[in-house]
Amino acid sequence: MPNYYQQEIECAPIEDLKKLQSEKLIEQVKHVWENVPYYRQKMEEKNVTPDDIKSIDDLHKLPFLSKKDLRDAYPTGLLGVPMKDCVRIHSTSGTTGKRVIAFYTQHDIDLWDDCCARAICAAGGTNEDICQIAYGFGLFTGGAGLNGGSHKVGCLTVPISSGNTERQIMFINDLKATILCCTPSYAAYLAESFKEAGYGPDDIPLKAGIFGAEAWSEEMRKDIEQALGIKAFDIYGLTELSGPGVAFECSEQNGMHINEDHFIAEIIDPETEEVLPEGSVGELVFTAIDKEAFPMLRYRTRDICKLSREKCSCGRTFVRMAKPMGRSDDMLIVRGVNVFPSQIETVLLNNGYAANYQIVVDRQNNTDSLDVQVEMTPEMFTDNVGEIEERQKKLVEDMKSMLGIKVHISLLAPKSIVRSEGKAVRVIDKRKI
Repeated sequence: MPNYYQQEIECAPIEDLKKLQSEKLIEQVKHVWENVPYYRQKMEEKNVTPDDIKSIDDLHKLPFLSKKDLRDAYPTGLLGVPMKDCVRIHSTSGTTGKRVIAFYTQHDIDLWDDCCARAICAAGGTNEDICQIAYGFGLFTGGAGLNGGSHKVGCLTVPISSGNTERQIMFINDLKATILCCTPSYAAYLAESFKEAGYGPDDIPLKAGIFGAEAWSEEMRKDIEQALGIKAFDIYGLTELSGPGVAFECSEQNGMHINEDHFIAEIIDPETEEVLPEGSVGELVFTAIDKEAFPMLRYRTRDICKLSREKCSCGRTFVRMAKPMGRSDDMLIVRGVNVFPSQIETVLLNNGYAANYQIVVDRQNNTDSLDVQVEMTPEMFTDNVGEIEERQKKLVEDMKSMLGIKVHISLLAPKSIVRSEGKAVRVIDKRKI
């Protein structure tokens, strides 16, 4: 039986959703025009006023926002309300340039919590569950978002944050936690740690996991599900849009339902910026239609995916987004070939390796090199050089078949790559250093 948090809206007729979106969009554009001079100037440059926006069919007339805009407007240039009306900030990790600071009113927090509650219910969560939040807390949105959603559902919430794996295992076992929320790479590490401690999937009380904040493949999902004895659900979000809960998987595990009463999704050609028809692969763009403090209109996520309105057996009518295939800005271009880390991960997992790997890109003598460093499992690890060479040869062939280029494979001893308690560092691009 499908679980809903707000069934009336999650299963609303599509025409009703579009009418609601249009009403909210018209009001949001007025709000931004009157309160965000930075975006008003962008609208004026495109000769667009709020009077030009009469429904969601006019969304394409509005200018885009990008991460560059957020950095240029740092820290308060995109704030839509007086700062005294804000109750919280969150921030991105800031790996390049200035950090992005997102502001929230209490109303924004309440809507965000609702979105995360929907995700927990879609994963089978109820007020009978014990939800262990192993996402990081603090400026990162992961911990706070799922924590708020868990409270809304009425779960007993364990706000344990990331790290301290021994304590994670202790609380899961002692409190009989049923839902785990963390990054997929940390879930894989927990699964590995459970196994080393002598626990099999039947010994672990968990029934579901809600994993996001980084890319992960279907193969990795299957490995985690088997190792922990759970059903693993994807969740999607961005700090710029609030955090996790913009979209979530249901029991079908076939794309993530976008909370369309709060967000309008588009797919565009990243080069021409033209809006593409449903089913096309392109860059995902979001408009937040009822955020007060940090109202994002046509924000370019740089995530590459596609949308589908095919009927879902769970009963939800929200459009579904496919798992992002990669990003338009940080996808690797190696010797003229587009390479997504998810493709490399798929090959590794299909060959029985764990999801512990790093991709090192370098440039020597004006030629790009791609080195995939991957740990062998304890069962694979051997002193037999010939066996290791055969494994390397097989991976090189499979990688070439997947990517279309030859890569170098480095097989490492188990636990050679530093484990991550947050987002895993998968790519080291030395060409940019």
